[in-house]
Amino acid sequence: MNILMDSYNRSLSYLRISITDRCNLRCKYCTPLTPITMLAHEEILRYEEILRIVRVGVQNGISKVRITGGEPLVRLGVYDFLQQLTAIKGLKDVSLTTNGVLLKNNTARLRAAGIKRINVSLDSMESDNFKTITGRDYYHKVWQGLESAIKDGFDPIKINVVVLNGLNERELTDFAGLSIQYPFHVRFIEYMPIGQSNFKPTQQLFTPEIKKIISSLGELIPVDRGENDGPAERYKFKNARGEIGFISPISHHFCSQCSRLRLTANGMLRSCLLSDHQVDLRTHLRSGCSDEKISEILLDTVKNKQQKHTIRESNHFKISSQMSAIGG
Repeated sequence: MNILMDSYNRSLSYLRISITDRCNLRCKYCTPLTPITMLAHEEILRYEEILRIVRVGVQNGISKVRITGGEPLVRLGVYDFLQQLTAIKGLKDVSLTTNGVLLKNNTARLRAAGIKRINVSLDSMESDNFKTITGRDYYHKVWQGLESAIKDGFDPIKINVVVLNGLNERELTDFAGLSIQYPFHVRFIEYMPIGQSNFKPTQQLFTPEIKKIISSLGELIPVDRGENDGPAERYKFKNARGEIGFISPISHHFCSQCSRLRLTANGMLRSCLLSDHQVDLRTHLRSGCSDEKISEILLDTVKNKQQKHTIRESNHFKISSQMSAIGG
C-alpha cells in the first residue's frame, strides 16, 4: 500500500534519481553561462546510500525508479549498482535515461543488470546541428547506441527530443518519421527554463505547434495509456512501428497527476522539478539516522509538495538549480 499521499490526493510512487552531475556533453540548455562547478566526490551520494533510500521508499509505496544524471553511464560502478537496484523486491519498474554516447558497447551490460527499457536524449539527427546543441561531435555514437539497443531487445526505446526553437524545429518531422520506420517512442518535450544556460529561446514552441508541424506525416491516432506511463500524451501514425509522445509541462502542465519525487546527485530530495525547495537527506544518512527517519523525511516532503508549478505566472521565481544535478 502506498502511504506517500500528498495534500492534494496524489499518490507518489515514482522516484527519479540522479547518480552524478558529470556529463560527456555540454548541451546549450543545460550548461551554465559561468564556468561549471562540479560536485566534489564526497558530496555525491554513495551507491549504498541510494540503495538504502530506495529500499525505504519501496516500504512506503515507491514502485518505479528511473536513473538519470548528468550522464549516468559515466559513473564508475554503475552496472553493479543497477544490478543491485533491480533486485530490490517491490520495485515494479526500473529504467534509465542516457544521452546514448556510451550505449553502443554497453547495451548487453545494461540488460544483464536488469534494465529492460531506456530513454535516450537526442535533440538533433544532423551531425553539425548535434554538435552545435551538445558541444560534441558524437551524433554517430548515439545512433550506433540506438541500433545496439534495438538488437539487444530493449522495449520500449524512447527518444526524448527537447524542442528548441531556432535550433531543431526544422527536424521535428524527421524525428516523428523515426516512429514509422523504427520501434521508437519519439517524445517531444517542451523546453523548460531551469538554471543558467546558453540557450535563450526567443519564442518557445509548444505542443499544439509541434503537432501542427508533424501533421504532414498523417493523422495522429491516440494510444491508450499504460499502468506505468508518465505524463506523455501518446499517439501513433497508421502502420507505424513506434509511437509519438508529447510532454507539455508549460502549455498544459500535468501537475494534478504528478507522482514523482526526485533525488539529486548530492542527496537532496525534491518534490517538484520546477521548484528549488529541497530537503537534505545526505546529512541525515551520514549522521547515522534510522530507516524510520528516512521514512519521516519522505512523508514530510510528500506532504509539503506544492499543488502546481508557477512557471507561467507573474510570481514565479527562476529555478536556480542546474538540470544536470536534479536529473530531469
